[in-house]
Amino acid sequence: MAKTLDQWFMEYSASHQHPLNKKIHFIAVPTIYATFIALLWSIPLPEIFRSFVWLNVGTLSVLLVVAFYSTLSIQLSIIMLCFSGAILLGCYWLSVYSPWPLWLVALLLFIFMWILQFIGHAFEGKKPSFFKDLQFLLIGPAWVMACLFQGLKQSN
Repeated sequence: MAKTLDQWFMEYSASHQHPLNKKIHFIAVPTIYATFIALLWSIPLPEIFRSFVWLNVGTLSVLLVVAFYSTLSIQLSIIMLCFSGAILLGCYWLSVYSPWPLWLVALLLFIFMWILQFIGHAFEGKKPSFFKDLQFLLIGPAWVMACLFQGLKQSN
């Protein structure tokens, strides 16, 4: 039986209770998600596809990820589609205007953020959730977005 979004979030939250770990995750998880998309964006496709700027591994992966989120929650999938779309726009902008290659910027940030994640889990005293199930690599960004949007709902 497939888990519900609430079940995924409850299980993910259990290993993200320490205040420092939560703060680190609120910065690192969306950044890791973004840098992973950027790294996928940077994978060269065969010459025949290169005239289509938006046709790349990063964009195709976002479509698959949003499809996964839509099986859990339509509202969340829309939020993640908007967030992912902003990331794709950033990838395009950086690939055109940055003096450094997109893959290099993404790789350095990706490594640094993973180091921060493991520091956060050292304070937490619990292993990262993805050691139990790799799907938590997709649940993490959704959990952060859900927390942010829940916070926005409560402040209104």
